[in-house]
Amino acid sequence: MTASRAHRRGPSPSPQHDAVVLPRTHPSLVRTTVPAQPSRAAGVRDMVAEHLTPLRLPSECLDNAVLATDELFANAVRHGSPGPRDTITVTLEHLGHELRVTVADRSSALPRARDTGGAEESGRGLAIVAALTDDWGIAPADPGTTGKKVWFTLALRGMP
Repeated sequence: MTASRAHRRGPSPSPQHDAVVLPRTHPSLVRTTVPAQPSRAAGVRDMVAEHLTPLRLPSECLDNAVLATDELFANAVRHGSPGPRDTITVTLEHLGHELRVTVADRSSALPRARDTGGAEESGRGLAIVAALTDDWGIAPADPGTTGKKVWFTLALRGMP
């Protein structure tokens, strides 16, 4: 899967990383799978805040992470999980210098930023994610699964 790299206009390609050894002082991974239901959004927001608060991030960074995750979760519920028993997986990775949040759903349909006018009530989610984060993109589903992953990163400036 490819995606053009047009910062703030569209998603970045899936990040390619070599193996990285992280200091043990940094929590590295939190993953939760929830039913793909709008009523679960508050629980997802709470989970993100609960796991990021101990990192003592600046409040703007914490708020941006919660809101951007909420937008990706809402998109996954609305566009990526058509079945009543579908689930969405939210992953938080603290990589020392950045936070990466990934939201995975079962649809292979790729998200696209829409050019919305002033009257639409929806369609701004990816623009909001782009405005709040340092980067975002789309990655293929994990091997053996269907769907896709939409991710964003936030640089953790000023962190120890």
